[in-house]
Amino acid sequence: MTNLPRIMIAGTNSGVGKTTVTLGIMSALVQKGIRVQGFKAGPDYIDPSHHTFVTGNASRNLDTWMMSSSVCRELFERSAINADISVIEGVMGLYDGSIDSTGHGSSAHLANVLKTPVILVISAKGIAQSAGAVVMGYKEFDKDINLSGIIVNNVSSRSHYDCIKSSIEDTCSIPVLGYLKKDKEIIIPERHLGLVPSEENGCHSVLYERLGKMALETVDIDGLLKAARSSDVFPDYDKSIFLDGNVTADVNLAIAKDNAFCFYYQDDIDLFESMGAKIKYFSPLSDRHLPDDIDGIFLGGGFPELYAEKLMENDSMRKSILEAYNQGTVIYGECGGMMYLLEKLIDCDGRSFKMCEVLRGSVRMENRRQGLGYIIADTTFDNVISKRGDTFRAHEFHWSKLLDVPEDTVFAYKTKKSNGKKSEYDGISRKNVLASYTHVHFCSNPELAKNLLSAMTKTSKNKLVAERI
Repeated sequence: MTNLPRIMIAGTNSGVGKTTVTLGIMSALVQKGIRVQGFKAGPDYIDPSHHTFVTGNASRNLDTWMMSSSVCRELFERSAINADISVIEGVMGLYDGSIDSTGHGSSAHLANVLKTPVILVISAKGIAQSAGAVVMGYKEFDKDINLSGIIVNNVSSRSHYDCIKSSIEDTCSIPVLGYLKKDKEIIIPERHLGLVPSEENGCHSVLYERLGKMALETVDIDGLLKAARSSDVFPDYDKSIFLDGNVTADVNLAIAKDNAFCFYYQDDIDLFESMGAKIKYFSPLSDRHLPDDIDGIFLGGGFPELYAEKLMENDSMRKSILEAYNQGTVIYGECGGMMYLLEKLIDCDGRSFKMCEVLRGSVRMENRRQGLGYIIADTTFDNVISKRGDTFRAHEFHWSKLLDVPEDTVFAYKTKKSNGKKSEYDGISRKNVLASYTHVHFCSNPELAKNLLSAMTKTSKNKLVAERI
């Protein structure tokens, strides 16, 4: 097996500039004519959208808390094998992972699973000779991590960089491979869920190109390539996701895809297709009706709160979804998708917007985060993705809150944090509909995908029988 050249761009902590450095390196490599495959450690949907824009290849998520080591390796190799180099962006600080204290879900754990050299990003802000002490701590904390280089972000001057570089190299024997200078004009816009997705800002292409040119000037790209090519032979694993004979269904799955609904894992879409689903994309913002001849609808997460008025004004689409529900079509909604399926959405200013009215209740945006982190879902009621007694891992991240939900509402599962604390019900289940705050990576548990497509197959057959009668 090829060694699959690869590097991980990790950080000392959140906010150190991992994404900026990652995009700069990706852009620089692309400008040199190198085929780059992007990956993101952890469950984040937004950073991969920027990777995809820069590289031209769909970025993939790898998560060692939600997935087994074998699954991470399978998903990595499946995409990495088509590239000259794979660049993995880490999550939070290098050693930060699940709150269950296992270290799973961290950048370090993923680097270990994939046997990947790590390039550590540190910030130059407020530090000089002390940089050596910082890097020494990260080096000694886990000696199994292949810490192969350092990149310094937010450098104010060349002399400042030289001071930091000598401190690190003299004390830690780790090469400093360059820096990105402080530039107030290089800012990737942010909002409540993180960075603004690349699809929403047309000027990003100029920003990416500028970042790449800066990296070509101040980062040792050849040194990065050398580190990537020094990767160990890729570890063996048991293939379990994309298998021969994976086809189990023949259905049409409509997936909402626009600026309001954009949180999907590309590997999940690929999994659905490998199981026999034909994907039909549609936009709740601009399309007037659902695609014809569909067996199921997937409404992913995103930013419906930012487009609530436009979603409300698209009355024909809302009616089309309600009609599909009344006809028994399977509908699966995650977070933003659930918000759209409810009766109304209330924004932070108290303005109310009419939604699809498939489910009873409302949702209100709050001024602080309502849910964040890994969760374990215990199924308490049969639904379109799981059966009573099933347990699966997932995550949540939302700033909205459910309101006015009827007392007789059926919840599909009870969730708890990865450390077993703070249990609560989630997953509104009604007929062939499941809507929840829980975000699932279906490749972490392909049975959930099979169940969803199976439910679609069953309702499709029932429709055919009804039509014949």
